[in-house]
Amino acid sequence: MLTMEHDDPINAKILAISEDKIEGFVREPFEAIARRSGVDVDVVMTRIVAMLRAGTIRRVRQTLVATNLADGALVAWKVPEDEIDTAFDWMFQRDPFSGHVVLRSTDTVTAGSDYKLWTTIKVPHGFSLRRHCELLADKVGAERFRLMPARGIFTLGVGHVRRKTIEPGSKADQPAKMIPVQVVDLSEHEWKVLLALKREFVPEEIRAMPWAARAEEAAVSLDEFYRVAEQLSARKIIGRFSTFLEHVKPSTGGIRVTRFNALFHWAVPPGREIEAGGEIGRHHILTHCYWREAGPEFKSVNIMAVAHGTDKQLLLDHKAAIDRHIRSIGMPVSYTNVFWGGRSEIKPSEISPQVYREWWAER
Repeated sequence: MLTMEHDDPINAKILAISEDKIEGFVREPFEAIARRSGVDVDVVMTRIVAMLRAGTIRRVRQTLVATNLADGALVAWKVPEDEIDTAFDWMFQRDPFSGHVVLRSTDTVTAGSDYKLWTTIKVPHGFSLRRHCELLADKVGAERFRLMPARGIFTLGVGHVRRKTIEPGSKADQPAKMIPVQVVDLSEHEWKVLLALKREFVPEEIRAMPWAARAEEAAVSLDEFYRVAEQLSARKIIGRFSTFLEHVKPSTGGIRVTRFNALFHWAVPPGREIEAGGEIGRHHILTHCYWREAGPEFKSVNIMAVAHGTDKQLLLDHKAAIDRHIRSIGMPVSYTNVFWGGRSEIKPSEISPQVYREWWAER
């Protein structure tokens, strides 16, 4: 009987590659996963379909470096306690430009611990991120919000399966290089291809030559689709081809990929953010690491990173190892904290200017 759990040995081999190891645009992504995992391509496709149908994999899609295509930010919201669940539902269900929607808490009352609702938001270039958040604040009754756009990206991936065995302190030989956030303009033709490219795969689309139907959807030849996609990839607009695990909720068999989602905060001296982010971002446990300015509400935190795991103490051990490393290089830290994720929903943020205009007109 075919197992749908992520920890099945064959599934784990596939997922160790398919979560975040297929960089850029690839014409035959399932063949690439098969080649790197050592699993036959037909088995790869059959297993991914089975895990997708079972909900073990929550989505399969070509990711984008959306920070270059839309104005985005991490946003912390201060919402009255009795309105938090309603606000959460509104953000997740009714705002297509909100991606991650997470309730977060701290182990002790501290700076910013009354900001319990956290979201990621993107709006297409040419529209106001602050105005969008002001509308959301009005809709959900938020008392305040703090916008924290990314100034630079040091780590961006997933790879929950392969991170399960990482030891505290494990890190790359060199500091992570910062990817700056910069505006990229696309032609109408490029947008047409990109919107077809980024749509999630349904199980029936997981097959050889998966982009042929997407080229037809974009009303271009397959060769033209490849040409545009590969140009976008060369311009660093394409992220990776990924299978995203359901890492918050248990599978149908009751197995969790992760249980704890930790958002680590550090405040380092202004002017040393790139150095600090590089040293923090080189640690293998981290799925995300950003330079963001959190402001006085969060004691001037400017480096944030995310790690996931099934053991809370082990995540704290990972953070302690990172703290020891940055102390060892003489990096001053005036403040640090951990915000733990609770209730969480994740969806891709819409970035189409046309969709945004239509959504705003309906408000």
